[in-house]
Amino acid sequence: MCIKESELILNPDGSIYHLNLKPENIAETVILVGDQDRVDKVSKHFDCIEFKTQKREFKTHTGTFKGKRISVISTGIGPDNIDIVINELDALVNIDLNTRQPKKNLTNLNIIRIGTSGSLQESVPIDSFLLSTHGLDLNGMLHSYQLDTICNPEIEKAFIEYTNWSFDKATPLIIENSTALEEKLYSGITFKGITATLCGFYGPQGRVLRLALQDSSLNDKIDSFNFKGYKITNMEMETSAIYGLSKLLGHHAVSLNAIIANRANGTFSKNPSKVVANLIEYTLNKIIE
Repeated sequence: MCIKESELILNPDGSIYHLNLKPENIAETVILVGDQDRVDKVSKHFDCIEFKTQKREFKTHTGTFKGKRISVISTGIGPDNIDIVINELDALVNIDLNTRQPKKNLTNLNIIRIGTSGSLQESVPIDSFLLSTHGLDLNGMLHSYQLDTICNPEIEKAFIEYTNWSFDKATPLIIENSTALEEKLYSGITFKGITATLCGFYGPQGRVLRLALQDSSLNDKIDSFNFKGYKITNMEMETSAIYGLSKLLGHHAVSLNAIIANRANGTFSKNPSKVVANLIEYTLNKIIE
């Protein structure tokens, strides 16, 4: 199967369209950050940087940290950007860009998100780290793909019934992380739980400025949901998309969250940059253990 030029778009130099990368430019261990300025905050720890590029919000540095080759890429905000990043990363390693044909021998990337998030539980305080065991997908992007292999129908059904979920919205999905990456990165992190992934920052996350919400009690129901000990601990805008696409494509993914806000008690970190910096150092050192 030869993939058409309109479906797999390459730049004139042969790099993939949005990320502006060629296969040799990325490592098999990839750190994803939302903010493009955070790329430098990760790569400043590298022994050396062998490659840099940026196109739009997608900024990439590839180098080595204590001998381990690592790429760090900024995704921007939201599941739509994750759709671009994960698909193009997979194309770089699993499609021959010259023949436009999928490779017979596939590469499995290790994809680690270092992001910021707001806690929904008083027991998960600001300035802590949280590992996402699952992504709760409330944004709908993944419904564009065949999902039978990655869903968790029992938890999804319980969530839909508990929240009286509106059928005008996309059906919620629950996607697990990579247990192998969780085992590698978890020790030293106090908290873990289900991370809700939304398609926006204001209404989708229950914030009210001048617009009324479709369900003004939804956040309370999300906060109090409990399925066999599984609780929804935090909200952000990328994790479930990373988990879903990675699982569908055969990659390993885990999301690490710097908790800079607590929605339950209305507090916000006095020094969010320090929390993120600490999580970056923690993650880099766990990767090389």
